[in-house]
Amino acid sequence: MPEAAQASTSRERALQRWERVSSWPFLVLSVVFIVVYSIRCLDPTLENAYFVAIWTVLLLIWAAFIADYVGRLLLSEHKWEFVRHNVPELLGAAVPVFRPFRLLRELRRIPFFNRRTGAAVRARLVSYALAFVILWIYMIAITVVHAERGAPGATIVSLGDALYWAVVTIATVGYGDMVPVTTFGRVLAVLLMISGILIVGVTTATVVSYFNDTVSRARHGRSDQGPNEERGPNDETHEEEQR
Repeated sequence: MPEAAQASTSRERALQRWERVSSWPFLVLSVVFIVVYSIRCLDPTLENAYFVAIWTVLLLIWAAFIADYVGRLLLSEHKWEFVRHNVPELLGAAVPVFRPFRLLRELRRIPFFNRRTGAAVRARLVSYALAFVILWIYMIAITVVHAERGAPGATIVSLGDALYWAVVTIATVGYGDMVPVTTFGRVLAVLLMISGILIVGVTTATVVSYFNDTVSRARHGRSDQGPNEERGPNDETHEEEQR
C-alpha cells in the first residue's frame, strides 16, 4: 500500500477512535456549559470570586470545543465534507450560544434514525427540529435577559419574560408587548425570527411528505382495478360475446 494511502487510513482510524472516546466527555461538557452559562446570565449578584471561576470554566470549555473541532478537521481526509456535516459544531466552536447544540449530535446514535426509510427520515427531522427549538429558545432567552438587564426602558427582565418573548418571536406572532431595547437583544430577535421561518418550512415539508407517502401506499394497496389498468384477453372475449 502506498505511503499516502497508509497515512490517510491511519488518520481516518485515529479520527474514528477519537470520536468514540470523546463522545461522552464532550456531551458532559455541553451540559456543564448550559448550567454555568445559565448561572452567568441569570444571577446578577455573583461575587467577584464566583464570577472569575465561572468565566474560567466557560473559557476552558470553549478552548476544548475549538481544539476538538480543529483536531478532527485536520484528521479528516475530506475536510469540506467534514465542515458541511458538522455545522453545529463549527458554530459552537465560534459562538458561545451555539455550544450546547453539540448535544444534538448524540441523536445520531439512536438506531432508528440511521435507517433510510421515509418514516425514519421524518422522525429524524422532527426530533432534530424539536430538540433545536427547545435548546435555541432557552439559550436565546437567558442571553437576552443578560443583554437587557439594566438597560433603560427594558421590558424583558426575568427568565419568564424572556421565555415568553422567545416563544412568541420564534412563532412569528410578535405581540409587541415585550421587545428588546439593546442592539444585541434585537440581533437575537432577528435570529429567532429567521429560525422560526426555517422551522415552519421544515415542518410543512415533513407533513406534506407524510401525506404523500400515505396516499402512495393507499394507491398501491388497492385491490380493485383502476380505470387505466390494462385489460386481459378474457376481458376482450367477454366484450365480443356481449356484442
